Amino acid sequence: MTDSDKRYTGRIGKGMTLVAWLIVLGLLTLYFNNRLDSQHNPNQTVYSRINEAGVQEVVLKRNRFGHYVTTGTVNGRSVEFMLDTGASDVAIPAQLAQELGLQRGAPVQYRTANGVVTAWRTTIDSVSIGPMVIRNVPASINPGMNDMEILLGMSVLKHVEFTQRGDTLILRPNE
Repeated sequence: MTDSDKRYTGRIGKGMTLVAWLIVLGLLTLYFNNRLDSQHNPNQTVYSRINEAGVQEVVLKRNRFGHYVTTGTVNGRSVEFMLDTGASDVAIPAQLAQELGLQRGAPVQYRTANGVVTAWRTTIDSVSIGPMVIRNVPASINPGMNDMEILLGMSVLKHVEFTQRGDTLILRPNE
């Protein structure tokens, strides 16, 4: 083997080592991103069951920050909800409302933890969490919300009976 062959073989070896490290780093990044997502939303796949009385329930786990976050749908499109009993309506970030095709109605002012916010009224045809579907839901389009998470307020939660046990929240349709 000549010196140039040895140098060429050495470069290939270094290149393959570099590629192997990049693959390992990529896989670790995917793994830890998935871990972080599941810590934020442990209910990405909604678990439902039929209780002793024959009523279908949705069971949610609290996330590591103490909130109940779940995947659901608005007008048939997948979204992420954070349950918020302190919100009177469902609050939708303006960018997400636009993507969902929601129309802005009359302006309305809300007092929030961040001060007074002007939002726009809208109506959602359907909101679902697992098998539970609520129709004709009053909501607001909030330009002050920067993420893509919808606050699921009392305009939906008033249709649901909920029980908290430890880190678990059980939702049942109101009869």
